[in-house]
Amino acid sequence: MKRVFSVLEKTWLGTPIQFTWQKTSGNYLAITGADYIVKIFDRHGQKRSEISLPGNCVAMDWDKDGDILAVIAEKSSCVYLWDANTNKTSQLDSGMRDQMSFLLWSKIGSFLAVGTIKGNLLIYNRQTSRKIPVLGKHTKRITCGCWNAENLLALGGEDKMITVSNQEGDTIRQIPVRSEPSNMQFSMMRTEDRSSAAESTISMVLGKRNLCLFNLYDPDKPTDLEFQQHYGNIVCYSWCGDGYIAVGFSRGIFVVISTHVPEVGHEVLQGRNHRDNLTGIAVSHTLNKVATCGDNSIKMYDLAELKDVYAMVNLDDENKGLGTMSWTDDGQLLALSTQRGSLHVFLTKLPILGDACSTRIAYLTSLLEVTVANPVEGEQPITVSVDVEPSFVAVGLYHLAVGMNNRAWFYVVGENAVKKLKDMEYLGTVASICLHSDYAAALFEGKVQLHLIESEVLDAQEERETRLFPAMDDKCRILCHALTGDFLIYGTDTGVIQYFYIEDWQFVNDYRHPVSVKKIFPDPNGTRLVFIDEKSDGFVYCPVNDATYEIPDFSPTIKGVLWENWPMDKGVFVAYDDDKVYTYVFHKDTIQGSKVILAGGTKVPFSHKPLLLYNGELTCQTQSGKINSIYLSTHSFLDSLKDKGPNELRQMLAQTLMLKRFSDAWEMCRILNDGAAWNELARACLHHMEVEFAIRVYRTIREVGIVMSLEQIKGIEDYNLLAGHLAMFTNDFNLAQDLYLASSCPAAALEMRRDLQHWDSALQLAKRLAPDQIPFISKEYAIQLEFTGDYVNALAHYEKGMTGDNKEHDELCLAGVAQMSIRMGDIRRGVNQALKHPSRVLKRDCGAILENMKQFSEAAQLYEKGLYYDKAASVYIRCKNWAKVGELLPHVSSPKIHLQYAKAKEADGRYKEAVVAYENAKQWNSVIRIYLDHLNHPEKAVSIVRETQSLDGAKMVARFFLQLGDYGSAIQFLVMSRCNNEAFTLAQQHNKMEIYADIIGSGDTTNEDYQSIALYFEGEKRHFQAGKFFLLCGQYSRALKHFLKCSSSEDNAALEMAIETVGQAKDELLTSQLIDHLMGESDGMPKDAKYLFRLYMALKQYREAARTAIIIAREEQSSGNYRNAHDVLFSMYAELKSQKIKIPSEMATNLMILHSYVLVKIHVKNGDHMKGARMLIRVANNISKFPSHIVPILTSTVIECHRAGLKNSAFSFAAMLMRPEYRNKIDAKYKKKIEAMVRRPDTSEAEEATTPCPFCEFLLPECELLCPGCKNNIPYCIATGRHMLRDDWTVCPHCDFPALYSEFKTMLNTESTCPMCSERLNCTQLRKLSDCTQHLRAEVEP
Repeated sequence: MKRVFSVLEKTWLGTPIQFTWQKTSGNYLAITGADYIVKIFDRHGQKRSEISLPGNCVAMDWDKDGDILAVIAEKSSCVYLWDANTNKTSQLDSGMRDQMSFLLWSKIGSFLAVGTIKGNLLIYNRQTSRKIPVLGKHTKRITCGCWNAENLLALGGEDKMITVSNQEGDTIRQIPVRSEPSNMQFSMMRTEDRSSAAESTISMVLGKRNLCLFNLYDPDKPTDLEFQQHYGNIVCYSWCGDGYIAVGFSRGIFVVISTHVPEVGHEVLQGRNHRDNLTGIAVSHTLNKVATCGDNSIKMYDLAELKDVYAMVNLDDENKGLGTMSWTDDGQLLALSTQRGSLHVFLTKLPILGDACSTRIAYLTSLLEVTVANPVEGEQPITVSVDVEPSFVAVGLYHLAVGMNNRAWFYVVGENAVKKLKDMEYLGTVASICLHSDYAAALFEGKVQLHLIESEVLDAQEERETRLFPAMDDKCRILCHALTGDFLIYGTDTGVIQYFYIEDWQFVNDYRHPVSVKKIFPDPNGTRLVFIDEKSDGFVYCPVNDATYEIPDFSPTIKGVLWENWPMDKGVFVAYDDDKVYTYVFHKDTIQGSKVILAGGTKVPFSHKPLLLYNGELTCQTQSGKINSIYLSTHSFLDSLKDKGPNELRQMLAQTLMLKRFSDAWEMCRILNDGAAWNELARACLHHMEVEFAIRVYRTIREVGIVMSLEQIKGIEDYNLLAGHLAMFTNDFNLAQDLYLASSCPAAALEMRRDLQHWDSALQLAKRLAPDQIPFISKEYAIQLEFTGDYVNALAHYEKGMTGDNKEHDELCLAGVAQMSIRMGDIRRGVNQALKHPSRVLKRDCGAILENMKQFSEAAQLYEKGLYYDKAASVYIRCKNWAKVGELLPHVSSPKIHLQYAKAKEADGRYKEAVVAYENAKQWNSVIRIYLDHLNHPEKAVSIVRETQSLDGAKMVARFFLQLGDYGSAIQFLVMSRCNNEAFTLAQQHNKMEIYADIIGSGDTTNEDYQSIALYFEGEKRHFQAGKFFLLCGQYSRALKHFLKCSSSEDNAALEMAIETVGQAKDELLTSQLIDHLMGESDGMPKDAKYLFRLYMALKQYREAARTAIIIAREEQSSGNYRNAHDVLFSMYAELKSQKIKIPSEMATNLMILHSYVLVKIHVKNGDHMKGARMLIRVANNISKFPSHIVPILTSTVIECHRAGLKNSAFSFAAMLMRPEYRNKIDAKYKKKIEAMVRRPDTSEAEEATTPCPFCEFLLPECELLCPGCKNNIPYCIATGRHMLRDDWTVCPHCDFPALYSEFKTMLNTESTCPMCSERLNCTQLRKLSDCTQHLRAEVEP
């Protein structure tokens, strides 16, 4: 509450004052104090008039219309009447000789009741100037009274009597009361059914403590309400709300009681409003509020919410206490008197006047004050003091207009100040006014005047300064108007909306609506407009295409519409009524066309009038002259998203999609990270034809297919074609078809229906768009109908599908006709068609249909023509046409058919044909059976059994041979048929165990079978055979026993088997037993050492085997079997190497010397005498290891050294040969020559070439294998015998022995095997090694 003004007259100080508001309008306030003067002020605190009295004012009251103020005073019998319209005072002589004490105007009519101190009454009818004096109405002073709506007058006096009179003064009822009445009021009590009766209840205060209620129609049953003592005296009371009474008590208690019949006197609210005292109560039925005053404060309550204090004002300067309060009828002003004689007027309800232009708003902040603000751009509000209390306010980009009646005042709004520009009078009372940048438009009495605001500023032509609408010849009345930057827009009672283009000063557009247009609300650009017609229906109108769209769920209580001023939300607007704001969105571009949708509603606090909408923030004007911002519930996503749960985010996502806020929706989807949310956003983008954004979303969720589809269509400019594609993507195919047909490419509708296989629709479209496509669509449709079993229609469509010029297509249609004819029962036509048709597949398919229909002969005929011989033969078999089957048999591959044919032929006794058919059917048992039983051809049967390994066939052959007495063959086939027991028994009976043993030893046989054979041979004393089968069944000790018992003729084989037995058994006892036998301890005859070697190898005792191998090699060497010795050592060497056992140096040295000997032959054969000589020198230096060939080896050494030019070496070895023990053994061919060498020695000899050691790079002779530098044994080349070189290294891929790459390669040009391991080898298998470190390391590791 805002204090408007205060009245403080010096003459009133210290005395209580009386005041009363002008009824109805509340424009005047009459106040009187102790100065004998009634002063009349206007509602702004300006004194307008005064009435001088002869004494203190006793009472004053305004008539019902507020035209006349009546005053009575002490010491006067006149009634003073002040006329508010003429500002003149007149006197009315009451004709009463006694002092007047009471005055009251009636609620209806123009009756004035005046009471006196002696109980007399005067009723004055101002309209007729008739005075009705009524003497003796009361016996004592009349103190209080009230009129009701039926012009009944109730009076109370000091005589403790209440009278009820009519307007003529006749007493209708007289009621005595127990105490003196005061504060009498007429009202109505609510009955039980809450039906409203006339004002028949009189309420009054009796004796300052009780509140009494009298019903005129039942005066004998008054309701007497007594209150608690501690409340104090009743100061005042007032009826309020629906049958409630607000009562104020002297001790500050405020009570609201109910007068409803069931609960009369029930305290709805009770509280100590004021600490010390309460002096007054005032109720405003207009505002639905009650105010109390006391101490030095005012408290106000809303009657709808009594428990909460609505407003509170403290008057700290009023220390003497407060007086009474009164409200104007319109509830705008509340007057309060004080004990010290002052009066304060508060503004409790301000007219909600406001306007907005772009983001600038203007609103009434006091009765004579307007504030201009721009809350969006954050400008400081500017306050404008105006000269009159305005009834309309308008604001433009640079101006402000306020006014009342037919007059308007214009102001220029600057950055920090406002300058009054001019005032202007119009030709009628202004209903509303609109401003923009340069022009103003005022609506009055069905006309609009458009004029420049500042005409002197613009060099405007005279006719462009002002214009009146409509034109004189137009008989319509303008009901509403609006002004934008470019247009004046108005709506008329004939339903016309006119657009007047200000720049061209002419009409540019008009729209005719069926009924009158009450209100219009254009968007900031004027390109869209919301209008409300007289039926209270709302529409969006687009002048660009002259289209209107009905607003859904549009409430008939809507007061106005605001468009969104945020540039990014162009299609958003709100419609508001007293309680709610409804958010709507105009979607201009969607695949379903333009439409308006309701996005949601937001509750509006009481008495809030929306002025401006910007980005979901609604700026409202309140009754108190302030602005308040409300955030629309449809824009809750603009809050922080941090603490929102998934459900809230999904609701917000739905809001953003309705408002087309795709960037905000993207952010929410990113937080949700939910596939459904992304898909919802993508679908919304498609719906609103936001193709680029849809691509971005689908790319994010990796929907490659739709991204590629959208990329292809994103550049399409034809709106309908693009919308059709998008409708198809969203599966709205009927809409897509309509859009395609409206586009520049209607054939797309046909393509879509074909792709969807909607053939009926496709045919209808093809008739209109592409008749040449009908045959092709008919064919596709026929295929679908065939698939669903509708053969009648399928046949019809196949026949329609014939073109006559497209061979491939026509063949498919003919094939369909053939199949459908057969299915429909027209077999002849179908078969003929199929036979004529070139397709094999068709013949097969028709044959299958006929076969299912049991039409076998026709089916077989078609199969045969289609070269499906297997099927044809199968069908011929079903109809027992064996002749035909026989004809087709060479072409048939199915074993089943051959088998059926074979069985038929066998039954006919035609065994040769049957056996061929059985062979084709791979039925070998039947083939064997016929060969044995019918064709007497056992050789063929035997060969088939051997070839197929058939068990049943083998049994049949075995039985056949058994009948012939050929037991050996019978045993063989019994074993083959796995009848081992029968074969064993047969072998025992007929002494054919050797045959059985040979057969069984070569197959997969059980240990039991082996044991039975072994036991048989054991009984026969055939030790070798018994041992062999004991070994096979794992009985090693028995096997060894039998092997050692074998005769000398089987000794070698028996020892080999004994070694194998011990090797498998891994039993020390058996091992020692065999070793004893080999060493000759059992029979005194030691066996060959090779058996011991083999034993050690079988037992994997490699070190012992190595020692044995050296011994064997030495023996072989001594015997002159050098190659055997070489191979024994090599195999042992390889075995030790594989087992990672160190090679004994003796073995390695012996192998090297033997290998050098082997190389000699290769080099000499190849004519390389130098290499041969070097190897022979190495062998001759170890001649003791070759005792049986000393002389031949030395002789060869001398000859090869001589040939190689190594004269000194030749002489040395020749001299050795001249020793007596060798001389006579020299071959006669060479003897003389060698003797000559010794007699005439030639000691000239070239030094041996040197090469580096692979370990330390020391230069040493190439055939030297021990490095003097690092003392390492150097690996030797298996091709030359020389030591290895690091940069010329290779290995044999079989034995892994090293060789010089270049030399080995040369050798393999003439040799085909490795000299060391004798495995086959060619030079392409050799690989030169770049790094031989691994091989060198192996040589030096222990």
